Amino acid sequence: MSHITRIKTQFTNQEILLKALDDLKYPAEVGDFTIQSTGKNESTQANIRVKRLFSADIGFHWNIDHYDITADWFMVMGITREKFYNQVSQRYAYHAAREKLEAQGFALVEENEENGKIRLVLRRAV
Repeated sequence: MSHITRIKTQFTNQEILLKALDDLKYPAEVGDFTIQSTGKNESTQANIRVKRLFSADIGFHWNIDHYDITADWFMVMGITREKFYNQVSQRYAYHAAREKLEAQGFALVEENEENGKIRLVLRRAV
């Protein structure tokens, strides 16, 4: 049985979300899309679509003040919804933190990634 699942996120900025998807090499399109279940008996709207080869599409739907992730996860091949959500969340947080700190006058001095953790060293220009 196929069905669409909706995952509530904390993603509020489209530009940052698109940067996160690009970092992860997920080809994203912005527009008005319909995400279908496998049996085509269920569908939902999306404002951003991640087109997957040989797999179901993953959508992001603007829901008042945040994006929801929508997909028929039974037909999304090669990644689980948990892994996808965690990957996108980490890259979204990375770009959101950099944007906020740079707006406050901080500059990136060093960046390391180890064991799935990202360490940023920033300094404020004096």
